[in-house]
Amino acid sequence: MDYGIPVTLDVPFADAVERVRVALAEQGFGILTEIDVRATLQAKLGEEIEDYLILGACNPPLAHRALQADPRIGLLLPCNVVVRATGGRTVVEAMDPQLMVRVTEQPALEAVADEAAARLRAALDVLAG
Repeated sequence: MDYGIPVTLDVPFADAVERVRVALAEQGFGILTEIDVRATLQAKLGEEIEDYLILGACNPPLAHRALQADPRIGLLLPCNVVVRATGGRTVVEAMDPQLMVRVTEQPALEAVADEAAARLRAALDVLAG
């Protein structure tokens, strides 16, 4: 099962992160959480990996609609977007919102997932430009 929507960029990690924030904001997503996985693994385990950031993206109107359809959907929110360096390139992957529908088997979430997926794909399309 594929659960991500990826795009690979030929830009440095820091530039990609800034571009991702702007592209998400243009689609109505704010960033609720930010996890610097690289820094965490270094601090907690002494392990080194390439830059790896998890952004918890949320579009409030879509989140509200999803919560109205299924109050337990918060277990699958927000929409995570990963920005990671790999071999001189930067990969950006958004969680496919259709997972909400597949996992919950709630047809009421289909329209919300469709719109969220369209907005995330639009943001990634801007990045791929």
